[in-house]
Amino acid sequence: ARALMMPPSTARRLCFLSLLLLLLLLAAAASATADAAAAEEFTEELLLRPLPDRKALAHFHFRSSAPPASAAGRHHHLFPKAISQLVQKFHISELELSFTQGRWNYEQWGGYDPMSTNNAKPPGVELWAIFDLPLAEIDATWKNLTHTLSGLFCASINFLESSTAFSAPRWGFKLNEGNLRYGALPREAVCTENLTPWLKLLPCRDKAGIASLLYRPSVYKGYYHSQKLKLKSSQSLGIILDQTLTVVLQPNTVSGKQLHSTGGQLQPSWSMEHLFSKKLSGKCLVSKSSRVFVEIEKGIVDNVDKAGSDVSSNNDLFVLSTAPDRSLKELDNLEVQSSSLYEYDVNNYNSDKPLNVGITWKLPLIWSCTRAPYHASRFLMGSGNERGSIAMSFLSTGLDKQLVDSSNDCSIKAVVFQVVPWYVKVYYHSLEVFIDGNSKAISEVVDKIHVTPSEDKLLPGTMEMLLKFPCSMQLATLTLDFDKGFLHIDEYPPDANQGFDIPSALVSFPEFNSSRSYPEADPLFVSPLLENFKEDGVVKSYTEVLLVPLTTPDFSMPYNVITFTCTVLALYFGSLLNALRRRIGEEERGLKKLLLGNCNLHCFSLNLKC
Repeated sequence: ARALMMPPSTARRLCFLSLLLLLLLLAAAASATADAAAAEEFTEELLLRPLPDRKALAHFHFRSSAPPASAAGRHHHLFPKAISQLVQKFHISELELSFTQGRWNYEQWGGYDPMSTNNAKPPGVELWAIFDLPLAEIDATWKNLTHTLSGLFCASINFLESSTAFSAPRWGFKLNEGNLRYGALPREAVCTENLTPWLKLLPCRDKAGIASLLYRPSVYKGYYHSQKLKLKSSQSLGIILDQTLTVVLQPNTVSGKQLHSTGGQLQPSWSMEHLFSKKLSGKCLVSKSSRVFVEIEKGIVDNVDKAGSDVSSNNDLFVLSTAPDRSLKELDNLEVQSSSLYEYDVNNYNSDKPLNVGITWKLPLIWSCTRAPYHASRFLMGSGNERGSIAMSFLSTGLDKQLVDSSNDCSIKAVVFQVVPWYVKVYYHSLEVFIDGNSKAISEVVDKIHVTPSEDKLLPGTMEMLLKFPCSMQLATLTLDFDKGFLHIDEYPPDANQGFDIPSALVSFPEFNSSRSYPEADPLFVSPLLENFKEDGVVKSYTEVLLVPLTTPDFSMPYNVITFTCTVLALYFGSLLNALRRRIGEEERGLKKLLLGNCNLHCFSLNLKC
């Protein structure tokens, strides 16, 4: 009634003020949304590198970052919401999940660079996480996390929930305060069912940008591919998610030019179209930066220098099909690694002018990648289904002579981290060390050791060792004896006769750093890929997966017993029911009628009177 009694000018003024207030609220909400969207960033990068054994390395790197939850709330514009909810629910400080098929060739593809240190992973699935929780709650949280990741990536990660499948390393894998959990599934198969949900975490998926090059047949026909997801979370910086895919491919040399080297090897020329069956037609529209790098290793750079030519995109040994936008040279004080990077900004290319960078060799060339100080390998000894031995060898690659003093007091440290299933009962007191064929006392080589013995059907065995080898050593071998346990029939996998896998052991060299630095005068030049290269990374390598045959029962016996028992029961009950249901009098009367009928029929046919 009062509103009806107001003058028309007052009503119009109130309506105008209400509309203005509504517009201010909408503007404030839009500004907050824009600030949150601006705080989230996404970058995409691709690194291409020729390898000495006629192959090519392609490394895809995608980074998504989100501000702290208090600033952005629960809404995201670029960052995947599933990952944000994962971090908040399980209180994750750091997590890494990798799916790998094939094994990284440390001798041919390198073992002393950030690529092999950070992206060479063991076959199957590897998962580790650091939790920001009390120690009593970590195991239960780990089990829930494995189920969540299993559903998110369509994999059997939930098998890691069992206490027999994960361990809690102290310092052998990564230094922590007891809040780290580690698990591996060496036999897990990797296929497109795992790659598709991984791509769904990207803003443009594989529809645009660098991810559009991920042509499935090209990726899965490679010699090695490893997709990885790594995230870090903190209250001050928010969440940083790195998604990487490392692929080693054989270039399609049918249409390319092949050159025979003096060593008999072929050095094929290749391009992005040869590797991925398509060209790059532009960037993801929401990406802050989109770059492609072509890396030339130190071995090639040395050959170019010997030829008296400058390390440019067009020299006496090779030529790049597209002129780069920028050239970066590695800053190296130790003169161990000295590589060059050629950068291509994808912003300068589109569907009308696609990017198809490649390399064409002018002269035959042989080079090698720098390897780790020791080549670590692991194998089994012994025969039979009762006992055996695990042996680990360290073969010198000669790198230690270039980096450290080779005096008599010189030593090289190596850290070994190994997890053994409970049914492989390792006797850790049986450890023996041989250096250059001579037996050595444990105290001379093992500087520090931490062992968690296995418990039947409860815990796996974990061994962490810090070793010290003399610099003059050429070969060292460590052996451990073990007995093979017995499993319940329900604990055998479907392919039990194939054997049981022991996950790869991790060998790291804490005195050797694989970081690379590419100085750049432009302060606005920010590359997450190169930032990862600059981080201090300890040189490390994974050994082979061991296949242990165990005593396996005859699984055909239950089938034979069931079929035999069913046959006997069928014959018995069939005969019994036949005897109980039979009526002898009715059968005799029926038989007489049948005989009489046959006699009448016979007489009628002979016109006789019966």
